[in-house]
Amino acid sequence: MIAAAATESIGLMLLAPMLIALGGAQMGGGQLGGLVEWLAGLGLPISPEPLLGLFVVLVIVRAAVVQARALIGQSFEVAVVDSLRFRAWSALLHCDWRKLSAMRQSDNASLLISEVDRVGFAINQGIAALGVAVTLLGVGLAGLAISPRIALGAGLAGVIMLAAYRGLRRKASMFGEQLSDAYARVFGAVNEGLGALRVIKSFGKENDVARDLTDGFASLRAAERAYLVESGLGQAALQIVGSLVLALGVWLALAHGGAGPAVILPLVALFTRALPLLGSLQSSWQTWSHCQPAVARTLALISEAESAREADTPESGLPQSLAPGLDSVLSFESVVVRFPGREQPAVNRVSLEIPAGKIVLVTGHSGSGKSTLADLAGGLIAPDKGAVKVDGVLLAGGHRRAWRAQVAYVQQDPVLFDGTIRSNLVWASPEASEADLLRVLGEASAQFVLALPDGLETPVGESGHRLSGGERQRIVLARALLRRPRLLILDEATSALDAETDMAISAAISALRGRMTVLVIGHRGALQGIADQVVTIQNGCIIESNAAG
Repeated sequence: MIAAAATESIGLMLLAPMLIALGGAQMGGGQLGGLVEWLAGLGLPISPEPLLGLFVVLVIVRAAVVQARALIGQSFEVAVVDSLRFRAWSALLHCDWRKLSAMRQSDNASLLISEVDRVGFAINQGIAALGVAVTLLGVGLAGLAISPRIALGAGLAGVIMLAAYRGLRRKASMFGEQLSDAYARVFGAVNEGLGALRVIKSFGKENDVARDLTDGFASLRAAERAYLVESGLGQAALQIVGSLVLALGVWLALAHGGAGPAVILPLVALFTRALPLLGSLQSSWQTWSHCQPAVARTLALISEAESAREADTPESGLPQSLAPGLDSVLSFESVVVRFPGREQPAVNRVSLEIPAGKIVLVTGHSGSGKSTLADLAGGLIAPDKGAVKVDGVLLAGGHRRAWRAQVAYVQQDPVLFDGTIRSNLVWASPEASEADLLRVLGEASAQFVLALPDGLETPVGESGHRLSGGERQRIVLARALLRRPRLLILDEATSALDAETDMAISAAISALRGRMTVLVIGHRGALQGIADQVVTIQNGCIIESNAAG
């Protein structure tokens, strides 16, 4: 930036000696003697040929410097944006589950995709503003070398003009906040709409939902347009006022300053160059203010997620061989879990023992605390009070994280990734052999995969939409079994399946008895018939716990 400003400023300063070389010393009105003497002292002849040659060299150097500046600035912008996006994503991935599950994920998606890009634009504008400021400084120094009095007056006028735009920059920040809110609403509407396409079509609400999204985009465009209108008016006012200041300065220099052409013409060139630079500085500053809410939201999310990061302890890197093994019992001792905004605990003083190798069913109405109990058992969350232990080992710190490597979780909505059946299976265990894959397909009653035309190489589509619900659930179960877990958690895993598929999965789970501990969360289905123990929970409390049968 300094090099680019220096080459441009020196090039503009050369106009003065060039005019003297062309028209004689009288062109300077006696005010440029010091500048001419300084250039002569550098060994530069005051004649057109060397001055023109130097001007060409300066243009070449400036072109190279500006190109290098653009590339370095772009690399810096990309590095910062990518670093922020990775840090935000990593913070979310390592955030405590209780905090993470309470977040609005469409807002997080909006931030990771659009807001972070606006941060990049803010950085771009910050770099541009700094470059313009350095160039303006160079132009100002060149003006001081030609006529200190006029240059100082023009500089003071520029500072006053920038200060006058403070209110406009505050308004730009307000428009930026509105734009961030509009983006969040649009992302939320799109996310909800795509997840509810079946319901939307079945209720005949296509036009209503389309209109809602159109309204969301309209508010987004309105926020963008309001900013552009204010920005455009501000730029127009700056150009008009700047031209008036320039005209007034030239008139004063001619009428009352006794300046000659060799002073006036270079100063006009300098101030003509400075005026759009001043406009660019104001524009970049204003754009930074407009993007600043995105910067603030990005940093706030990172701070919020990192402050809720799961504790890193000396044991957090425990090898799997040292993790609790569940050879005896998984126990809950007077466990209490509270969620913000709720008066009653989700789990209230629960004490329970789950014997190793058994199938335990936890049943109760929706909202009774069943899933919270499953999250405690799987090490996803820690209790606010009480203790969860595996074979007497407290699940806390590194032991809780290491325990998660021994747990497989199958939820009601089966999660598959866009790819093949094979890639979805080996995601759980990349080192799994072909024999391992065939084994877990059999254990999960998912042999239908082998009858498909492409077998394990069958694409499942986005979220597994090419497969039926029962097929997805059995593949998800197979993936869970590929981990060879010590604890398998089935959270309402068969509640949405047909009776035949429910029976098939129940038979597969029953065959696992004695090989691993199975915790079944649900209140209906064939899994109830295979449980060794049935636990009933209500309002976060265990009201009954009996051996099945």
